[in-house]
Amino acid sequence: MSNPRRQALLTAFKLFDLVLMVIAFGLATVPVLYDADVASFAQFLEMRIRVNDFLIFTGLLAAWHLIFTSFGLYQSHRLGRPRAEMVSVLKAVTLSTFVVFVAALLLRISLVTPIFLMVFWAIGSGLIVMSRLTLRYLLKRVRLHGRNLRFVLIAGTNARAVELARKIETTPELGYRIIGFADEDWSGIETFQGTGYKLVCGLDDFPNFLRHSVVDEVVMALPVRSYYFHASRIAAICEEQGIIMRFPSGIFNLKLARSRSEEFEDHNLITLYTGAHEGWPVAVKRMIDFALSLMALVALAPLFLIVALLIKLTDPGPVFFIQKRMGLGKRRFSLYKFRTMVKDAEAKLREIEHLNEVSGPVFKIKNDPRITTVGRILRKTSIDELPQLINVFRGEMSLVGPRPLPVRDYEGFDQDWQRRRFSVRPGITCLWQVNGRSSIPFERWMELDMEYIDKWSLWLDLKILAQTIPAVLRGSGAA
Repeated sequence: MSNPRRQALLTAFKLFDLVLMVIAFGLATVPVLYDADVASFAQFLEMRIRVNDFLIFTGLLAAWHLIFTSFGLYQSHRLGRPRAEMVSVLKAVTLSTFVVFVAALLLRISLVTPIFLMVFWAIGSGLIVMSRLTLRYLLKRVRLHGRNLRFVLIAGTNARAVELARKIETTPELGYRIIGFADEDWSGIETFQGTGYKLVCGLDDFPNFLRHSVVDEVVMALPVRSYYFHASRIAAICEEQGIIMRFPSGIFNLKLARSRSEEFEDHNLITLYTGAHEGWPVAVKRMIDFALSLMALVALAPLFLIVALLIKLTDPGPVFFIQKRMGLGKRRFSLYKFRTMVKDAEAKLREIEHLNEVSGPVFKIKNDPRITTVGRILRKTSIDELPQLINVFRGEMSLVGPRPLPVRDYEGFDQDWQRRRFSVRPGITCLWQVNGRSSIPFERWMELDMEYIDKWSLWLDLKILAQTIPAVLRGSGAA
């Protein structure tokens, strides 16, 4: 899944596009009404209301949005050329104008004349093109100031890899930062070392480097023919961990990753990704997260206050338990929960680790001696999880997504396919919660997370949210 700020911007830009089309529609009526010799403002207003029936206009808005989406106007154009994007804009506006023409024929909208269509197309095209150029300029400024960045690892140290790196560095407005190169010792390695670039790992320890580093994308620059084994292995590792991969050519027989082609300078790059990478559903998901978390935080404020008082009155220590968790792209963030254990619970973990009742690297026991009396009630009712709405509001988590794991649990992973769960934003609830939580084995838990990523849709999120409420009331698997 994409950065929350980018998703917010994308959502706003979609709405802004529709506003611009509405403005174009309104301005296109001016020459038509002038020719009709409308005598008064009242007549003008009456005609607008009669012609632009609410349902018809809503249908036009929906059609314009679908057309713009189908032409890829809301995909990432970070690597694309402005000219190609502007051509797509003109095609989309042209088709949108044709839709207005067809609607006018079918519904007998007298306002839509040839002059109207020409003015609508001209103004719509101009406004949308200008908005795209403005967005490119704003993103350029943001990225030049160190925001909206993507951290890139290049596999290969040949001349092609170095040339690509230099081109990336000459275009900082794209927001890419090269963290280093990965390769084995070969005859040209000394030449590469003279370039000043950093060799961060070999091909053999490439998986280990990904496990412990923030890497958003991997660019394959190895000679695929002679390094096919290494190249396909790296592609499979990126697929496992949900890391975007780009490469100039070659086809890998991957099971889950989807691809799209993008152009950068003189290089044609194929992007591989798993899960929902971007698009309007992802933007809507973030909008829902933001709106519902804000409303929930306001509505639950009295409950938060009562719980805080109960915790403070019954046990010394802080109200909140704050712990570092692994989030999107293995980025660490501070997760908030109501404290349900004694204040030195983390220090006492080693004393009872041998009592662990679940498989895998996670630690859970039903009768944990560290849990307080109030804490047991909070856990049984899942009220202790509610402060994570703060994480959702801040964009570190989602309402629905794989549970964020503590750093300790992550370090116990022994299979890379499990790391693909970090390719999406973690959530408060997911398939694991509605299927038994602690009562199911760790391996099945990870499989459910993969199932969620592969089958994700807004409908699935709503379904999980609906199933979470009865699961919480039953206390299914709550520890």
